[in-house]
Order: sequence, then structure tokens, then C-alpha cells
Amino acid sequence: MLTQQIAGIMLALTQGVPTSLVSEMTFSLWGLVIFILWTIIVVILLLTVRIRHLAAGGSVKDFATPNDESLLWRLFRVQANLIENLPLYLGVVFLLTVRGVSGTVIDVLIVVYIAFRIIHSLIHIAGLDPKFRLLSLAIQLTCLVTLITSAIF
Repeated sequence: MLTQQIAGIMLALTQGVPTSLVSEMTFSLWGLVIFILWTIIVVILLLTVRIRHLAAGGSVKDFATPNDESLLWRLFRVQANLIENLPLYLGVVFLLTVRGVSGTVIDVLIVVYIAFRIIHSLIHIAGLDPKFRLLSLAIQLTCLVTLITSAIF
């Protein structure tokens, strides 16, 4: 019964939607899918480490204790960072999609942005030198600014 209700709601929502608003999967949309999937993977890793921590007798208080040596803390920060950055990328995807902006340059910028978003996370999880994260962040921001500029002009 719930499935039928959901199907009915979806049908009602899509009726009367101009086909010009229904687009194919673009690089920017695929980037969004990858971004979301990566965030889910990190959340699963964080939950796994938290459960192991508690099972080993650790305290819940340790979850909020800043400690760059702790995988638990680094995963928490990575997850928070992904959640903080998702709306920025989502906004760019929205503008690119609504404005119909696409092309090879846009596709390359999307791939570079998503790749360095994941690299940023991996550097943080591994506890590597924060300078590498900063470089990764600079590349990501350059991509976002270029994409938003492309969407506006």
C-alpha cells in the first residue's frame, strides 16, 4: 500500500512537468551522485569505527574530543567537511543544470573537483600533512569558482 501511495505521489509530481525540465544525466549530475555516495561511504566508515571504539570499552565522550591522531576524530571531521561542501556543489549543479551549461571544459572541471574532493578526504583520513589538504582545497575552490562563473555568464 505504501508503495502505491509513493508511486501516486511521484506520478502527481511529474505530471505537467515540461520535458525541457527533465534532463539526461550530465557530468555535473554524475558528480553529485559520486559526491553523495562518497559521503555515505565515509559515514559508514565513521559508524564502523565508532561501534568498534564503543565495543572496545571506549567512551562516547571520545567522539567529540579533537585529536588529529585519532582515526575516529579524523573521520568525524571528514564527514563534517563533506556535509559542509555538499550544498556548495549542489548549488553549482543546480545552476549549471537550470542554465543548460555544459561542455568539455565543464566536464573536466567537474571531474577534477570530485577527484580532489575525494583526495582531500583520503588525505585527512590517512592523517597526512595538512598542506596536501590545503592544496586539494585550493584546487576544489578554483573549480567551483570557475563553474559558478560559467553558469552565470
